[in-house]
Amino acid sequence: MLHVLIIDESHSRAEELSASLNAAGHRVAAVRSSIHDLTAQMEALKPDIVLIETDSPSRDTLENLAVMSRDMPRPVIMFTHEDNSDIMRAAFRAGVSAYIVDNLDMARIKQIIAVAVARFEEHQILKQAVADAQQKLSDRKVLEQAKGLLMKARGLDEEAAYAALRKLSMERAQPMAKVADELLAMAKLLL
Repeated sequence: MLHVLIIDESHSRAEELSASLNAAGHRVAAVRSSIHDLTAQMEALKPDIVLIETDSPSRDTLENLAVMSRDMPRPVIMFTHEDNSDIMRAAFRAGVSAYIVDNLDMARIKQIIAVAVARFEEHQILKQAVADAQQKLSDRKVLEQAKGLLMKARGLDEEAAYAALRKLSMERAQPMAKVADELLAMAKLLL
């Protein structure tokens, strides 16, 4: 059972959506008429998923979604009448997991949620993989710079510089990248 935040300006549409979600085995955490202050709503309600129904997503809506996606990522489903591919792409960049145009078939809500959650989870895995790769690249750059510094300052070859960093890393029980970064920071202070 997922806790769902519904954002819809239309009270009657929101009631119909709430009933369909309850029938599908989900719980509606809250219904809001505006996306204003979405971050505070997310912190207070802690929903598992956000459903937004709008005629056309505004710039403010997309900006609020982008902030939420950065700070508290959750699957977001947007139901809209706007069939514009540029707006759809902007919505995906802002963190929307599923962008459904025109008729919201309440009988399909369970499947729509399942697809949005699966897409969100895959996107999170890819984001983490990119972050990990960027961190490894950054660590490698720092390590290479520290090795270069040791090679120049102590007249070591590359293998000996690497061994010195590895030994210091083990002695301090810290990752090599952190030791290398500290070495570079200390060198900047001394130069």
